[in-house]
Amino acid sequence: MNLCSKCFRDMRIKNEQAKAKAAMDKLVNKVFSFPAMVHEPTTAVAEKVKVSNRCSTCNKKVGVMGFKCKCGEIFCGSHRYPEEHDCEFDFKRSGRDDIAKANPVMKVDKVNRI
Repeated sequence: MNLCSKCFRDMRIKNEQAKAKAAMDKLVNKVFSFPAMVHEPTTAVAEKVKVSNRCSTCNKKVGVMGFKCKCGEIFCGSHRYPEEHDCEFDFKRSGRDDIAKANPVMKVDKVNRI
């Protein structure tokens, strides 16, 4: 295409923005094409999922160093252990289920002796 690096980068950015806009328009048209969605307020569509960067126990900022527990919460370094934040996730049951899935019970017919 005989473009310099700057022109090529600008052209690539414009193409990506055009693709993103087309995908967004397609999504918006798809969401609003349902008859049940016509009467609902548009704020329900615009809601975003809140990503928390604070410890669920002490509300301390954890940033990128937060520890995600199997219960689905994020904790700081001092509350990362299940005993520290009173985790209600059943680790024993989860382990038993994993072992049961990995080692299915094999029932074999009895061998008749001659």
